[in-house]
Amino acid sequence: MRRSWGCVAVLLWLCVSDWSSVNGAFTQSLDSDFTFTLPPGHKECFYQTMKKDASLEIEYQVLDGAGLDVDFYLSSPTGHILASDFRKSDGVHTVETEEGDYKFCFDNTFSAVSEKIIFFELILDNMDDGEDPENWKEYVQGADLLDMKLEDIMDTINSVKARLGKSLQIQTVLKAFEARDRNLQESNYERVNVWSFTNVVVMMVVSCVQVYLLRSLFNDKRQTRT
Repeated sequence: MRRSWGCVAVLLWLCVSDWSSVNGAFTQSLDSDFTFTLPPGHKECFYQTMKKDASLEIEYQVLDGAGLDVDFYLSSPTGHILASDFRKSDGVHTVETEEGDYKFCFDNTFSAVSEKIIFFELILDNMDDGEDPENWKEYVQGADLLDMKLEDIMDTINSVKARLGKSLQIQTVLKAFEARDRNLQESNYERVNVWSFTNVVVMMVVSCVQVYLLRSLFNDKRQTRT
């Protein structure tokens, strides 16, 4: 019982205290996603500024467009190609970064008529200012009187935060898959309707021709003399 009340007291203290200088204890993971239309015969490039010893993860999917494929490449601030894909519908790439602007491009120049709808997500890890994660300890004097150490609470909070972030990333990816599958099903639905209508028209025309030919066989046009 004493252990439980100690946990509650520490959590309340964390909520009402000024933690503006303690936020460095959490490793910030910045997530962003974007969906855009890539016209046929075009290439679109994006830039992301990164810090040294950080991590950049990019995941992309082609949601709609003939072939569901696109060319992709990722280059470093010095211009070196770090990753490349050719005519793929999706991909995931993770790189350890140096300081500078990273460039990633989606290329649809191989297609002359089909535009592509592309979704991509960026996950940036270790983008903090390099503050010592242990600095928060100097703000928590007297925590040694508690049965549960504050370090354990911080580890638990970090673990929950990381899992929630991962859950959000998975949900975003699943939404992109759902959008791509829905577009594919709608395209198949339109094709089935068009070909079904075409078959019905052809069958009606063939039926009319057959009836006409059968009637012409039994229609005696010769004149009888009396």
